[in-house]
Amino acid sequence: MATITIQKEKIEKQSGVVILPLKEYRLLIAKVAPTYYLAGKKAKKLDKLVEEGLSEYKRGKTIKASSLKKAIKVYAKQNRD
Repeated sequence: MATITIQKEKIEKQSGVVILPLKEYRLLIAKVAPTYYLAGKKAKKLDKLVEEGLSEYKRGKTIKASSLKKAIKVYAKQNRD
């Protein structure tokens, strides 16, 4: 049996600690963030979108905003001018 030591200060800063069996943790993660695998045309289309997005980012053509709502406003303003 192994002993686990957790500093009290870390627990208080993070508002607690939860200990789960690894199997249960993996099930929770799978429910929160499911994994999808694409193949064929859908995979190629997604790869192309990612390439275009990275290219636009490198050229400075992306919008920085703290929310989707603000990003839409910035995008609309840029396209009006």
